[in-house]
Amino acid sequence: MTDGVVESSRVAIQKGSKSFAAASRLFPADIRDDCWMLYSWCRHCDDEIDGQVLGHGPVGVEVALAQERLARLRASTVAALSGGAVADPAFRALQQVGRRHEIPLADALTLLDGFAMDVDGRRFETLEDTLDYAFHVAGVVGVMMARIMGVRTAEVLRRAQDLGLGFQLTNIARDVVEDARAGRVYLPGRWLDEAGVPRDAVADARHRPALAAATARLLAAAEPYYDSARWGLRSLGLRSAWAIATARGVYRQIGVEVARRGPAAWDERVSVSTGAKAALIAQASLVALRAGTLDRWRTAPARPPLWSFL
Repeated sequence: MTDGVVESSRVAIQKGSKSFAAASRLFPADIRDDCWMLYSWCRHCDDEIDGQVLGHGPVGVEVALAQERLARLRASTVAALSGGAVADPAFRALQQVGRRHEIPLADALTLLDGFAMDVDGRRFETLEDTLDYAFHVAGVVGVMMARIMGVRTAEVLRRAQDLGLGFQLTNIARDVVEDARAGRVYLPGRWLDEAGVPRDAVADARHRPALAAATARLLAAAEPYYDSARWGLRSLGLRSAWAIATARGVYRQIGVEVARRGPAAWDERVSVSTGAKAALIAQASLVALRAGTLDRWRTAPARPPLWSFL
């Protein structure tokens, strides 16, 4: 049963996120498999709410149906992490990972609370509102992944949260037009007002220059979170640090490319080429080595006064 769950989880991450799949192969095998399994559950829940398959296809589920699905997801999540019987491979994966690494039920339900924000059509007025959403759908995933890697201290969990926040702000920037077409706008509404972008016309090509400026502002807000996350690497094993440094480098590069393209950033979906990814993997190996040697014996700088849920 475990082998089948691991294999279905491997397929989920391979098809759902090539960037995370590439980084995950750098983990030791046991941590890699458990990270795959946690990803599989996250991906399954996201797909249920969005009506997608492994993150692909148009977003669109009627509110009443999405609410029903959310209730089922919550019930199955509680059952999985309370030792109940679960049949779906994604929830068997969560159950195994939760048992091995003491994943708190509250963490898992926090992710579902983030999806509830989409179902309820929450509006995001300020950067703090957007960051609150980002924590619920990505920051808490970083925290759960860190637990799989053996992290238990609050300071390092906060650094893992920061990486998840950076990832999600990058996601929002990359997918802002696609999301707007599906009726979802995560950029702070006040920023859009300041840029002169009507909130109901974010996807309109006429507003691309102003939208690019607002998106560049969001990507700038992501940078201190990526910087903060680097100081969590020294608390990980070498291969785990390499995997996380790779994910950090690849995702940050997506944001760099979105900013570089400006108004043309949404002509096609931004991704990192295979060659660039290989270079970032090599660069991440040096970052991980430094984290495990020089950084380990240095006093880490205090985390800057950034927004934080934890």
